[in-house]
Amino acid sequence: MAADAARVSENVRRIREVITSAGGRDVALVAVTKTHPFSAMQLAIDAGCDAVGENYVQEIVEKLNGGEPPGPLHMIGAVQSNKVRRIDRVVSLWGAVDRSSVIDEIGKRAAHGGCADILLQVNTTGESSKSGCLPGEIDALRSRAESAGVTVRGLMTIGPTGGSIPEQQKAFRLLRRLCDESGLEVCSMGMSDDFETAVACGSTMVRIGSAIFGARTN
Repeated sequence: MAADAARVSENVRRIREVITSAGGRDVALVAVTKTHPFSAMQLAIDAGCDAVGENYVQEIVEKLNGGEPPGPLHMIGAVQSNKVRRIDRVVSLWGAVDRSSVIDEIGKRAAHGGCADILLQVNTTGESSKSGCLPGEIDALRSRAESAGVTVRGLMTIGPTGGSIPEQQKAFRLLRRLCDESGLEVCSMGMSDDFETAVACGSTMVRIGSAIFGARTN
């Protein structure tokens, strides 16, 4: 079912209220529009979201169909180096980078006008099912990025699957500390089920899908 403009606007308003109550800081709200039509991107931007986020290269290509996104577009899923070129001119942030090969390709494309801004994804939970570099690998990846002409804007993590609030706090506080130690501005953590905890732990960017658009049906 297509998202309704009034419902999306109300959900965004409520999320903003929760963010304010949890932290009182200026937190960027990224609306996750995967599996939703292009119109959902426009609804999210119209409702005041700071950006939209997509997980898959092919879905971005099909939705935009050669056009432009209605606002800043973040690639929040993992991307293979050989697919960077397909979307490098339409994304404004690579939000889940954890490999030097991808950094190198982003750098090559950035030299020709592609997006050069990235977040490094860090595995802060120790779950083997989650992507992300280890905390000890951040410095090496930042050095690689600098050499490639790529700008590391911050770090991103995904909270523990089915984790309790203390488990969420442990993961989120670790990323906040890593951002502080690295002097990085963007601390991207928190999704529909755990963004309140993430904001309380210092998140500056949350990625929200179902809490804005409702549960996905596919």
